Amino acid sequence: MLDTIKEILKAKGNDVWSVTPDTTVYDALKDMAEKNIGAMLVIDREKRLQGIFSERDYARKIALLGRSSKETTVSQIMTSRVFYVESEEKIRNCMALMTREHIRHVPVIDNGVIAGLVSIGDVVKSIISNQDFLIEQLEGYITGGRS
Repeated sequence: MLDTIKEILKAKGNDVWSVTPDTTVYDALKDMAEKNIGAMLVIDREKRLQGIFSERDYARKIALLGRSSKETTVSQIMTSRVFYVESEEKIRNCMALMTREHIRHVPVIDNGVIAGLVSIGDVVKSIISNQDFLIEQLEGYITGGRS
């Protein structure tokens, strides 16, 4: 049963895809499409987290405003206020943060170092898995271990 964000990262891996602030929105979207991901961290040359760029940023700040994705840099439209969790955080607390702040991607940062990135899909998948496990345990208890 998964309980912490660290366990999600262990199961899914902790690959983190990122772009620099001066990357064009077009190039970032191209990378996201190739990797089949919905967001990328924006990290400067000194490896500091500057923000997060998501499909939502593109839809709201490029497409709807008629800007050019080939001429606009990620730093111009990224979300600079980044909420994050530590790997020891409880999954339910991460879900509460994502729900409260209306966000779909949360970096995992331990001791100032980026340890991974979790999506709402990762969190929901783990919660469903935990519920399935609990249901199986309850069914076993009720039936006395008989299937």
